[in-house]
Amino acid sequence: MIISRTPFRVSFAGGGSDLREFYSQHGHGAVVSTAIQQYMYVVIHPYFHDKIRIKYSKTEDVENVEDIKHPLVRECLKKVGIDKGIEIASFADIASGTGLGSSSAFTVGLLNALYAYNGKIISKADLAEQACEIEIDILKEPIGKQDQYAAAFGNINIIRFNRDESVNVIPVLLTENNKAKIEKTILLYYVGGQRRACDILREQQKNIISNNEKFEYLKGMFNQVEKCKDLIVDGQIKPLGALLHHGWKSKKKLASNISNSMIDQLYSDAKMHGSMGGKLLGAGGAGFLLLVHDDHDKLSQKMSCMTLPLKIDQEGSKIIFYE
Repeated sequence: MIISRTPFRVSFAGGGSDLREFYSQHGHGAVVSTAIQQYMYVVIHPYFHDKIRIKYSKTEDVENVEDIKHPLVRECLKKVGIDKGIEIASFADIASGTGLGSSSAFTVGLLNALYAYNGKIISKADLAEQACEIEIDILKEPIGKQDQYAAAFGNINIIRFNRDESVNVIPVLLTENNKAKIEKTILLYYVGGQRRACDILREQQKNIISNNEKFEYLKGMFNQVEKCKDLIVDGQIKPLGALLHHGWKSKKKLASNISNSMIDQLYSDAKMHGSMGGKLLGAGGAGFLLLVHDDHDKLSQKMSCMTLPLKIDQEGSKIIFYE
């Protein structure tokens, strides 16, 4: 049996510039993001019958890879070259569709486990690149590349997306004191709902191509990346909150349904109770508000939301059981 563990991610700045429609025009895109200690687990076990069994919200029991309905599982099996005699199950700390990159964490974790099942060790860069190929090029999902690289590499990084499709992962080095400060002053507040990001991202892709004003909004968000990195490294919490607030205002202009009246009200309430700034994570419409505040014990009492701590994962996708 093999178990892989792959982190979810939180993006601070530059989200959207990892879409091909942006970096192919601009020359490159970049994000500041961190992997967090909330995980996707993929379990693989030999299957007694000469078939493939997959357990997720449904159970599939099929004779041939092409008969698999779960597109990510089907394409990962084809990529690795496994066609029978295997059972796959997955479990996650957080529900999908909440803006933490769960789909790409699953793809990266499944590839990692399948290669281990075949007795192969694959680099983090290859894991991320192959996950991008499956999700973006083969399945035509309207997503960017940051989630796959954040999940594979772990840690907090600047991830740069180049016009020639190469990707550079540049670690952001923090002192223990400033790492603790970031983890103490940032908390994730669950606003509810689950959604597929595709509809919002398809509209965003279209707007990047056809609407120069929205392209400029996204370019402004991309231009925050280096400043965001510097503020994180220096432990400058108040200006980091202000930068995230500015980015959130720009993000809401990229496409419809990124926010709604309930999310706007919760964010306004947080600001009224002393939040220095924040943003909704993921494509939008549901999930978690990232909020910066000096005292989250007080803020969480005012907000009446479920919360999730931001703890930085420093390992990325890994095999945690092999027997």
